[in-house]
Amino acid sequence: MAKARVAVLISGSGTNLQALIDSARDPAYPAQIVLVISNRPGAFGLTRAQNAGIEALVLDHKGFPTRADFDAALDQALRARDIELVCMAGFMRLLTPGFVEKWANKLINVHPALLPAFPGLDVQQRAIDAGVRFSGCTVHFVTAEMDAGPILVQAVVPILGDDTADSLSDRIRVQEHKAFPLALKLVAQGRVSIENGCALIKDAAASSDCLINPAN
Repeated sequence: MAKARVAVLISGSGTNLQALIDSARDPAYPAQIVLVISNRPGAFGLTRAQNAGIEALVLDHKGFPTRADFDAALDQALRARDIELVCMAGFMRLLTPGFVEKWANKLINVHPALLPAFPGLDVQQRAIDAGVRFSGCTVHFVTAEMDAGPILVQAVVPILGDDTADSLSDRIRVQEHKAFPLALKLVAQGRVSIENGCALIKDAAASSDCLINPAN
């Protein structure tokens, strides 16, 4: 079976990109990372791509007069390389509804919270301030509404009494590096379908364990 051709969109250091690259090195993994695009010229993720022998492309959003113009160039770059799936790995830019519609159910994002709770930015501090006991990460399909698409994979992280936004973010990031490659694998295998706005995963097993925090 041919591997799915994947592009990864980044804006920064690319730690989730690296997790995807590492997973894709497994011959049994059903996807191959063939393109990395950054909207910021100095993003370290570009170096990660080059070190892995992956094409690295810069589309500086500052060079485009409108969001639609940027998204049109992005769409053209993806289609010119026969990209089948797109992963947003720390891509700090909102995409236009027109672009999202073109790539519906082929565009995947990772968010550092347990959606639908805490969409948007500064999510770790917001979770701590709200006094919730758990946070985590969510990998989801992208829709026109920010952080609201069908959920593919979630991982849970307890919030500790002495947590700061930075310490909680560090622990969540460890789980992101597991959840994102898993989500991409499931989609690339063709095991995901969308019904009534929810992602259904064929032959998926889920734990029935109850998580309690704090523990006695």
